[in-house]
Amino acid sequence: MTNAGRGPTWRLQAWGGLAGGAMLSALWLLKLLGPAPGGAPAPQPAITVLIWHWPFTEQPPELPGDTCARYGMARCRLSTNRSLLASADVVVFHHRELQTQRAHLPLAQRPHGQPWVWASMESPSHTRGLRRLRGIFNWVLSYRCDSDIFVPYGRLEPRSSPAPPLPAKSRLAAWVVSNFQERQQRARLYRQLAPHLQVDVFGRASGRTLCTDCLVPTVAQYHFYLSFENSQHRDYITEKLWRNALLAGTVPVVLGPPRATYEAFVPPDAFVHVDDFSSARELAAFLTGMNESRYRGFFAWRDRLRVRVLTDWRERFCTICARYPHLPRGQVYEDLEGWFQA
Repeated sequence: MTNAGRGPTWRLQAWGGLAGGAMLSALWLLKLLGPAPGGAPAPQPAITVLIWHWPFTEQPPELPGDTCARYGMARCRLSTNRSLLASADVVVFHHRELQTQRAHLPLAQRPHGQPWVWASMESPSHTRGLRRLRGIFNWVLSYRCDSDIFVPYGRLEPRSSPAPPLPAKSRLAAWVVSNFQERQQRARLYRQLAPHLQVDVFGRASGRTLCTDCLVPTVAQYHFYLSFENSQHRDYITEKLWRNALLAGTVPVVLGPPRATYEAFVPPDAFVHVDDFSSARELAAFLTGMNESRYRGFFAWRDRLRVRVLTDWRERFCTICARYPHLPRGQVYEDLEGWFQA
């Protein structure tokens, strides 16, 4: 029978078939293009951060899937599994292992366009081998404020509960130092201070070592702590300020970057800066002559702020995911050494 003889019934069936095909095509296109305006957005995939060599150890910590969620960063996956090199969104290289050649860059296997991060919390004085890293890294993770991923050693956060009482003070000044070298500015300043100020020295350099859990309660007994950095560089403020002094509840006497840098992190009346004095003798006289009222004024910040020490490498690496959407694509550090030494 010809189509003409099939009549209206056949034409309805044909239109039905065409309409069904059109509907399937439309559904397929919608699937490709994503949800319609106003619909629920598709879930964002997790960002995979591959750590090529965990800092300072051959045994990286366990990294369960919720590692970064514990630090308030969702959809962020940390891994040390090098087989993920081809698929990782970001690869991080800690400089100490590159410097000591315990780790090597997989340049030949690097996927095209994959961002690589150079990570270091050390000062330029203790960082070597940057010249051979020209034109390799896209982003930097460090304590420098102008880093792509800025990770300070600590910070002050708003306090949600009353401050604990200030620890009782029975001694004057303390210093914990392990790497004591006469050529360092901190060693020279200590030598100048010692005749005028009683300083109890702890650490490997003095033979009076403190266990990890002993440091804070020991320092808490002192009025002042010498927060002397091992070298003086831009933004280089370490746990010597955050943990050893502020967290312990003592007044830090700081040697490091200029006062203005410290004031970007802590109130100006929360510390004593050595640059404010013309000599070590004058500094010692200021410390020993301070009355109780003036001394307590250094802790006014404790009523509204608390110390947060940031030394966990897991949290540092999770910060990459928080910054990831804002990081510059296509950027390359052609002169990493020049940038870091500036």
